[in-house]
Amino acid sequence: MNLAQRALGISPSPTLSIDAKAKKMIAQGLDVINFGVGEPDFDTPQHIKDAAIEALQKGMTKYTAVAGTDQLKQAIVNKFKQDNGLEYQPGQIVVSCGAKHSLYNAFQVLCQPGDEVILPAPYWVSYLEQIKLAGAQPVIVPTRQENDFKLTVAELEAAITPRTRLIILNSPSNPTGSVYTRLELAALGEVLVKHGIVIISDEIYEKLLYDGLEHVSIAALSPELKELTVVINGVSKAYAMTGWRIGYAAAPPAVAKAMADLQSHSTSNPTSIAQAASVAALTGTQQPLQEMLVEFNRRRDFMLEKIRQIPGVQCRQPGGAFYLFPNVSSYFGKSYRGRVVQNASDLADLLLEEAKVALVPGVAFGDDRFIRLSYATSMEKIAQGLERIAALLAGIK
Repeated sequence: MNLAQRALGISPSPTLSIDAKAKKMIAQGLDVINFGVGEPDFDTPQHIKDAAIEALQKGMTKYTAVAGTDQLKQAIVNKFKQDNGLEYQPGQIVVSCGAKHSLYNAFQVLCQPGDEVILPAPYWVSYLEQIKLAGAQPVIVPTRQENDFKLTVAELEAAITPRTRLIILNSPSNPTGSVYTRLELAALGEVLVKHGIVIISDEIYEKLLYDGLEHVSIAALSPELKELTVVINGVSKAYAMTGWRIGYAAAPPAVAKAMADLQSHSTSNPTSIAQAASVAALTGTQQPLQEMLVEFNRRRDFMLEKIRQIPGVQCRQPGGAFYLFPNVSSYFGKSYRGRVVQNASDLADLLLEEAKVALVPGVAFGDDRFIRLSYATSMEKIAQGLERIAALLAGIK
């Protein structure tokens, strides 16, 4: 049976593939330390689980409105006003089966064949595939390590053509942890408004910030930018709810309607019980989030200190999310027990097979000089994993 062309062009998610391989090795009894997966290792807070149990006991097990319950959409509206200074109506909110689903809906209703989408690299793995699935052409714009992997105005202007339809911005960033400042976003926004370029602003790591940094939504900078922006967010990262699969988008009314209409013919509504839990996440106590942040900050500082002690490894300090993105290119062209390391993919394979450490090579994010390490795991595993990495790298000559 022949597959459709769009199916033939899909690349599997490297992060999920590596996580699956690591878990298979663990199931075989191997002692693998997994730095690959992008989810908090904390349990979902109890008050959120209690809200789900209550909803289940009350019989909230039927279809809801396609774009989400009124209660959850109002909680999201309130969240945007309180946290971001953004005014939306409930009809501008579309709740989906995770932020990845929200992104997919947005690309599908905004892009068509012939459109170009500016994609700053390093980028999250699914952006590239979702752009291609929408029939658009990704225009990958490499950013610079010395500029904290943030797109500059000059780089943006050089990438714009008459076919440019859209840009994807992600702050805080996966995989780099970079955080755009208000001034940086305002400068980019001025160019985007001038050219009428639509913005998808992925803000899923909004709550995971360190060093007193401020999260700024580009949509909040001016009415003109708000009209050009689809904001993507969700409960997965901030509330340790990755498996609950609730994401949401805020968009101009026509875009929100199109996204809801598309969703009505694909998944229909997100899970009713997970929606009830998400109301509790957004409106209930934020203390578990604050405790998680303190621990993430402690882990980040420890991991950063240890990784910087490894000869030949460069790593910038991330301002958000829960990843380090070190440059390991100084090891390329060298060998480990007869195996030549040509790129980060080779190094990742070597680390998994020889050191039993799983991480994601930078090729998944558009730059194979780097590796991504998640510190969403215990301090004990972080310490053991970094010892293994340092020992293996010491053997590369």
